[in-house]
Amino acid sequence: MTIEHAPLPYPLDGLAPHISERTMSFHYGRHHAGYVASVNGTIAGTPHADAALEEIVIAADVPSALFNCAAQAWNHAFYWESMSPDRVDTPAGELLAALERSFGSLDAFNADFAASAVANFASGWTWLVSGADGLQIVNTDDADTPLRHGQRALLTIDVWEHAYYLDYQNARAAYVDAFIEHLINWEFASTNFALAR
Repeated sequence: MTIEHAPLPYPLDGLAPHISERTMSFHYGRHHAGYVASVNGTIAGTPHADAALEEIVIAADVPSALFNCAAQAWNHAFYWESMSPDRVDTPAGELLAALERSFGSLDAFNADFAASAVANFASGWTWLVSGADGLQIVNTDDADTPLRHGQRALLTIDVWEHAYYLDYQNARAAYVDAFIEHLINWEFASTNFALAR
């Protein structure tokens, strides 16, 4: 099975002005495409050749080149879906209620998510996940992903510098604020939450 570099759910300029077409052309068109190509090259002729990407991420040795490329391919595909140019300000009822139970309010979640993403020292990701302890915000380093930790990812923000440097330089906090205020795809998060129940 060839791992697909799936089309974006919006045009390359669809997230502008918050994330520019230039950033997307490098990030999606080169970084993400490179991870997908590396996975396909690595699995050819191996027992993973017919596996789905998620299965490869879970089965790959850590650390390994296969895990790094497969997890980054999966993380990036999830990240694109975590954003939408058609921003809905609040999540649907069940997810909103769960956020209020776990964080006190949507505003408190937004503040906690922003603080976690800005403080994530390594290159990595900040996630909203559903697990045994309810909803949580978790940071992962490098290619690590909630798939490896028994958690259902609901949404994510990429905090590797290549995700924002062309638009925000070293102002990660401004990028994170733009993501929270303008880009979160709450419909996608709600769908993932329903699958986690």
